[in-house]
Amino acid sequence: MTIPPEKITTEPPLNPGDEATPGTPGAAEDLCEACSGKGKLATGSACAQCGGTGRVMRGIGGG
Repeated sequence: MTIPPEKITTEPPLNPGDEATPGTPGAAEDLCEACSGKGKLATGSACAQCGGTGRVMRGIGGG
């Protein structure tokens, strides 16, 4: 199976809680508010907002 060139990306996938892609001016990594940076919810399941990483990209101003 060959992937068409227009489908190939070097960008990391974004999680629902991300406001920007890594490297965006005016954005930085922050703790996920949904799981308090733990990557898991109280139920023990992975946090959907941060993809289980405990971190999201947030706008911090400027840019």
